[in-house]
Amino acid sequence: MSSMSSVAGLSKYIKTLPKTKYSIIGMMIISFLIGSAYYLIDLTPNQGILEDFIYGGLFGFVVLGITSIMSGALNQQVISSLHGINLKIKHSMFLSGLSMTILGIFVLLGCIISRLINVDIFINSMLFACVLIYGFNTLVFWATSKVRFTVAALTGLIQPVLIIAMYISISFLFIDTSFMGPLILQITLKALVAAIIFVLAIYAFIKIIASPFKKNLSIGVLDLLSLFIAHMNEGSNSLEGLFENMSEPIDTIVSFVSFKTENGIKALFISPSVHPGPLGDLGGSNMPTILADRFSHFTMVAHGPSTHDFNPIAVAEIDKIESAVKKGLERVTYGSKASKFKRYQSKKAKIGVQFFNRSMVILSTFAPEAVDDIEFGVGLSMMAQSRSHCNVQDSIIVDCHNSFTPESGEVLPGNSEVFELIDVIDTIDPEQPEHEIRVGCYHNNMETLDKHDGVGESGIKTMVVEVGGQKTAYVLFDANNMEIGFRQEIIDATSDLGIDEIEVMTTDTHTVNTLSRGYNPIGITKRKEIIEYVKISIQEALKDLEKVEVGTGTEKIENLNTFGPKNSTELISTISSVVAVSKIIAPVLLITSLFIAFIWIFFGGL
Repeated sequence: MSSMSSVAGLSKYIKTLPKTKYSIIGMMIISFLIGSAYYLIDLTPNQGILEDFIYGGLFGFVVLGITSIMSGALNQQVISSLHGINLKIKHSMFLSGLSMTILGIFVLLGCIISRLINVDIFINSMLFACVLIYGFNTLVFWATSKVRFTVAALTGLIQPVLIIAMYISISFLFIDTSFMGPLILQITLKALVAAIIFVLAIYAFIKIIASPFKKNLSIGVLDLLSLFIAHMNEGSNSLEGLFENMSEPIDTIVSFVSFKTENGIKALFISPSVHPGPLGDLGGSNMPTILADRFSHFTMVAHGPSTHDFNPIAVAEIDKIESAVKKGLERVTYGSKASKFKRYQSKKAKIGVQFFNRSMVILSTFAPEAVDDIEFGVGLSMMAQSRSHCNVQDSIIVDCHNSFTPESGEVLPGNSEVFELIDVIDTIDPEQPEHEIRVGCYHNNMETLDKHDGVGESGIKTMVVEVGGQKTAYVLFDANNMEIGFRQEIIDATSDLGIDEIEVMTTDTHTVNTLSRGYNPIGITKRKEIIEYVKISIQEALKDLEKVEVGTGTEKIENLNTFGPKNSTELISTISSVVAVSKIIAPVLLITSLFIAFIWIFFGGL
């Protein structure tokens, strides 16, 4: 799903647009300067440079500035009244200011060329620029506001029509108007034909790229884009409704380890084979926090074997995971025995293993090698192999998800990493001495850090498990993977805290994947501060140690609505193919239509 993550970066620019007042001030200043430059370039000063600078500035402010400010307000009102989304007043004002600046540049270029070739092309330059910003505005409204093409096309007319109308009005008031009657007809005809040519090219382009989405996924590409922007900027989950059209029900599993004292459950360690994606707060992206908050005791939600194929299509799907865990907890049998934590390695594959009564936990990592998600089928193979080899009831498989680069690949059937995982499981010694258990827990939201630092809502959760005098720290960050090498840095920095073993994991939350870089693993920034949080969490968990009993369970989750293997792949391939085709079609259609409009306006002979 890297395509979706990359697209998320576009929201950065939308969110950081200037406030409305700054856009208005900018339009006033820029329009004044454009008008002054026009007077100084196009006219021979007859009242002095200063006077022409002021008069020209006032001309530019009236013709460009006032009309663009008006269009910014009108565009937003029209789109909102017709139930369009995303176009807030600051967006509309910025769009008008940008369009006005583009028009001003073309006008000034026309003035310069007119002086060089001694032919007045000012009006034609202005008309061509008006056609350009008309098409640009129409495309923005149609692509982002979830309105019909006709609504976008009519709304896009507001700014260029106001500018042309204001120019004609000023000309009637202050310039010889004997020539204006024929000129108005000429302007109207030229602008109308050129605008139709350009906007039809835009319509054809959008229809071409929308066709694969409609055919393959039964969704509209503009609906996808506009609802995606709404989610990025307003937190709207309306996009989940669109995902329902392409959802696929699956069956998967969730495994857990429960530690309890005389007062009830003290800690719960969950590993669902459900992927926390796709991004932002959509679907299961915040599953580790949402699911943990459904339980009244300390709960860690680790990353089970799953890829983006298993992204829930709606937050409500998390209820099914919760129900499965609670159902399993009702029939757990507790005991007081566990083995010490022990590590095994085969080539790149590394696992940390701890037995709890008649079950086991396997923490899997390839660090310091960079690897992304372990596919569900691979996880099932690991589970079956470990159950058979170690003769256990439950095998809780955890993908530690703690070593990442942008080139990291998933662990899929057929990859060499799969056989390395199976081989390393075969090296496990199932005959381990058993001891009583003590557990201590600590949770910190890491409030001085946020998703810009790769940290999700739940921050850091640490559970220290003491067995036979050995203390093992299970450290879980609410993050989407970890910058390569940072895991070892944490391990080295905590070696003197009174623990014997430590494993560092991430939940793979995708709430942090709404930034311009798309991927956002923890450890890119503020490493020292993050390590301090780890040290504190371990120290506090050690203080919380107390005797517990332990029980495990594995439950089936039925009919979980997800993207599914078919649609997940289809979405990515469709986006990729559309991007590839657009690189060819966009220049051909849009540049050709602009060229035809240019020829018509400048050499139409009217």
